[in-house]
Amino acid sequence: MTLTPTPTPTPTPTPTPTTQRPDGDLVLIVDDVPENLALLHDALDEAGYTVLVATNGESALQRARQSRPDVILLDALMPGMDGFEVARRLKADPLTQPIPVVFMTGLTEPEHVEAAFAAGGADYVTKPIRPREVLARIAAHMRNARQMKQARTALDAFGQATVVVRAGDGRLLWQTALARKLLADYFEAGQGGAQDQAPARLLAWIEEARQAARENREAPLVLARDSRRLLASLHDPGSLGHEGEGSEGEWLLVLREENHAAAIEALMPAFRLTGREAEVLYWVSKGKTNKDIGDILGTSPRTVNKHLEHVFEKLGVETRTAAANLALGRMGGGAGEPGG
Repeated sequence: MTLTPTPTPTPTPTPTPTTQRPDGDLVLIVDDVPENLALLHDALDEAGYTVLVATNGESALQRARQSRPDVILLDALMPGMDGFEVARRLKADPLTQPIPVVFMTGLTEPEHVEAAFAAGGADYVTKPIRPREVLARIAAHMRNARQMKQARTALDAFGQATVVVRAGDGRLLWQTALARKLLADYFEAGQGGAQDQAPARLLAWIEEARQAARENREAPLVLARDSRRLLASLHDPGSLGHEGEGSEGEWLLVLREENHAAAIEALMPAFRLTGREAEVLYWVSKGKTNKDIGDILGTSPRTVNKHLEHVFEKLGVETRTAAANLALGRMGGGAGEPGG
C-alpha cells in the first residue's frame, strides 16, 4: 500500500501595515561603527522609516545612486574616504545632488562645522548620537526634501529649464532635466570648473543681468550658437538693491532656447508660406523693421515688403502686429524677446 503524504498548507503571510513603511521615506545611514548603525537603525525602523546602511564611502555612493534615499545620515570621520569627500561626490552627481545630507560628527570646532556645510551638508548632529534629536531633524529635512522633489517634478513635467545657483560660491544647487540639457549643449565640459559649479560664462552673465536690472535695461543674451541662442531671465529677490545685498543668497534662472531655423521651419507648413516668407514673418515677430529684415536676409526693404504682403494675405491679417501675434502663438509665444 502506497501512502500519499499530506501536503503542508502554505501559511498566509501577515500583512505589513503600510504606516510602518511609508513609500519614499527612505534613510541611508553611513557609519563604520556597528554600534552606531544598530542604534540608529532600530530608532528609525521603529519610527516607520525604511533604512539602508553602508559602512564605507564607496558603498554609500553606490547605494545612494541605486536607491535615491530621501535623507542621508553621514559619519564625518571614516577610514579611507571620509564623510566630507562622500558629500562632495554626492553633490557633484546630478542623481544624488538633491538628497539632504545630515552629518554625524564628534567634531564641534567651527572649522569642522564649516567643512561639513562647504561639502554640501544640510545639517549636522553631534556624537554621542541622541536618537530623538536625529528623528526630529530627519523629519524636518524629509518634509523639505519632499516639497523640493515635488517642485522639481512639476517643473520637469512642464518642460521648464530652471536652475538655482548659490550666490556665494556659484554652486549649482539644483536644476531641472531640461536645464541640465541646455547647459550641456551650450557650455563645454570643464568651463565651469567642478561638476557642481555653474559655468563661468553663466556666472558672468548673472553679473551682467544684475547690472542691467539696476540700470532698468534688458539683460543680454547668454550665448549664441549658429542659429540657436540661449537666453535667461534672472529672478533674484533682494539682491538687486544695494551693492553686496543678497550675496549669500540664491539666484533663480529660467533658461530658454531660441532657434531661428527651427522656428522658421515650423512657420512654413503652419501658414503655407515659402521659405523666404517664413523668414520675413519670423523677423517681424521679433519686432524688426523692413530695413532690419533686409539687412539680415541680404535683400532690399522693397522686396521684404512684397513678401510681407503675401504673408498678410495668407494669414488673413492687415497689420504687422496681427501677423506677429499669430506667429508667436504658433511658436509657443516665448521663443525669444521682441527685437532680440
